[in-house]
Amino acid sequence: MKKALIIAALILFQAILITTPAKAQKKESSKDKEIKAKLYKEKATAIDYLSGQEVVERFGAISDAIWGFAELGMQEFRSSALLIETLKKEGFTVEEGLAGIPTCFVATWGSGKPVIGVLGEYDALPMLSQKGLVPLQDPLVDGAPGHGCGHNMMGTAGVAAVIAVKKSMEEHGIPGTIRFYGSPAEETIISRPYMVKAGLFDDVDAVIDNHTSSGFSTGYGVSGNAVISVIFSFRGKTAHSAGAPWDGRSALDAVELMNISTNFLREHLNYTHRMHYVITGGGEAPNVVPDKASVWYYIRNTDERIEDMYNRVVKCAEGAALATGTTLDSIRVLTGVHQRHSNETMARVIYSNIELVGMPEWSDGENTYAKELQKELGKEEKGYPVEISPLREPASVQVGGGSSDVGEVTLIAPTATVNFPGGVPGSIGHHWSAVASNYGSAAAKGLIAGSKVMAATALDLLTKKELLLRAQKEFSEYSADHPYRSLLPDNATPPLDLNRDLMEKFRAVMEQAEGK
Repeated sequence: MKKALIIAALILFQAILITTPAKAQKKESSKDKEIKAKLYKEKATAIDYLSGQEVVERFGAISDAIWGFAELGMQEFRSSALLIETLKKEGFTVEEGLAGIPTCFVATWGSGKPVIGVLGEYDALPMLSQKGLVPLQDPLVDGAPGHGCGHNMMGTAGVAAVIAVKKSMEEHGIPGTIRFYGSPAEETIISRPYMVKAGLFDDVDAVIDNHTSSGFSTGYGVSGNAVISVIFSFRGKTAHSAGAPWDGRSALDAVELMNISTNFLREHLNYTHRMHYVITGGGEAPNVVPDKASVWYYIRNTDERIEDMYNRVVKCAEGAALATGTTLDSIRVLTGVHQRHSNETMARVIYSNIELVGMPEWSDGENTYAKELQKELGKEEKGYPVEISPLREPASVQVGGGSSDVGEVTLIAPTATVNFPGGVPGSIGHHWSAVASNYGSAAAKGLIAGSKVMAATALDLLTKKELLLRAQKEFSEYSADHPYRSLLPDNATPPLDLNRDLMEKFRAVMEQAEGK
């Protein structure tokens, strides 16, 4: 009872901080007090549900199962099915196979306005297979995929959050709609441009995103890079490489010459850019001049520079074809996404709930494991974090970096991200060390902490009209200078074949490894 009263006081205090300007705190009316008392009950219902040990273990088990599936983007059939089944059992209506992607889905509960969306991801990365909670590199299946970015936790945390919100809406008669967006292939930044194009976010009023971290934080402003992911394919002419090479025209030569050209191009690009590629096809045998070759590029820059940079890379491809007597057979744009434009009002509401929820309490065993992993990586042996991070403000200088298709959503509706704990500080993203620590009890505690913040934030937006209006006003004013325009070509379609062969290569042996 005492603990419940303390939580009530904290929630009431943060609600006052959010909604009352420091210079204009008026004497509260009895009606104001009734509203705040009701708000406490709404939030407490969600937080109490997520605090139950059975609930923590339930969603921890779901996260661990998806960690074990380790399905690559566009091939997340078991992962999406598990999340869909979980939501259906809780009374959500689920639409599947959306935006032309079999593993894309939207789960909805409630009706009418406001519509609050929660994002979730569940795809893994190639070549990162690793045993959970083992503090040295030790793959489960050599060469197989692994969850090196924590998407197993992220999709699960989002699902837990919307279920908690639904329970509170039912108990307290809260009007509106809560919605979960099951978003495939974030590691290859594919699904959300197609989801936006399909109109899946047209009626949403605000969106809450989440990502794993070793800390507990949020921020606002512009971050990361826009990106265009594109495959250039060349067509040449076969010949005997030794007997009559003059009769051939090497498509591989075109790929290599293109890569040389783009590497020289780097000198003349703004420092915000990033550019990287892999050769996806270059012939079958050295003694046959290859008539087909292809290269896959990630072209990254700011929203303002991305299209000009892309066009210059296309010219490098055209020049390489001309120089080698080959043909630039096709330019296949897989995806194109904008930078992330996070809403300040949304971020501040999220941060108030991070302060409310606080960092999880880590066990001695969890900290011992974390220190062992940190020692293996040559990092400071300090265990899991104990304090939340400050609110992250916009960087004074844009210097480039990674990308996420969440950027598309931030230009469609007010959006911000909660970065929740669970990862070991010092572990490396897209690396076996992250896979090892995105599993087990600490991961479960972290994702539940994140789900509490998301649920509390959704309930703030559902029950406090002024907060949502403030976020939407900020978004509307920003959109006037930053209108959304898709980077996808009109004829672009989701690359459903992406990762299919690679996933099938490992799926059976990975399923066998699950039982060991």
